[in-house]
Amino acid sequence: MTEETTKGQGPIEVRMFTVGMVQENCYLVRRQDATAAIVIDPGDEPAKLLGAIDTLGLEIAAILITHTHFDHIGAVTPLARATGAEVWCPELELPVLADIMSYVPWPGFGPFESYQADHSVSGGEALELAGFDIDVLFTPGHSPGHVSYSIASEQALFSGDVLFQGSVGRTDLPGGDGPKLLESIGRLVRDLPGETTVYPGHMGITTLAAERATNPFLTELAADR
Repeated sequence: MTEETTKGQGPIEVRMFTVGMVQENCYLVRRQDATAAIVIDPGDEPAKLLGAIDTLGLEIAAILITHTHFDHIGAVTPLARATGAEVWCPELELPVLADIMSYVPWPGFGPFESYQADHSVSGGEALELAGFDIDVLFTPGHSPGHVSYSIASEQALFSGDVLFQGSVGRTDLPGGDGPKLLESIGRLVRDLPGETTVYPGHMGITTLAAERATNPFLTELAADR
């Protein structure tokens, strides 16, 4: 597991932990020096994530899931059990979280323990958690129910597997849809400021402006603006 700490453009602290065989990015997010925090997409290595939470003295207010591919949810159950935090999951993908191993497409991963989500989201919700106002954005394409989480006051976007640094999410897994993915990215690019920091589910941290200018998959979208 690797860790990276970044400061947002406001009083936000984001710690990125790259976990598991697929190198997924899990995020711990809090106000600077605050105790309350949220976890986004705990994909694997629960012992190491819990160790970091304990070392930082955090109280986890919520676990937020962008989508339910196994590499993003493998550590949900142990983290929820250990911290008492409730879990928010995309509504369309609740059955996957409730039966994870039935949806793992390749051998050699897991076993992961399933979880019955405490809350569902489908886009349009406004959450108040750990001192943040969080907008839930429906961003399908990589998976049918995929959502992204925007903290507008901090110009922070947790994009899951929709948008990456120099790339976009794959659409060849069950439920993937290329046109829907590009529509989702187009809405993000159109509706959010270019200065928004993008915290993706894989690879490095970037900004919407940087991706609009350099991401080859966004060339057509950029030309339309």
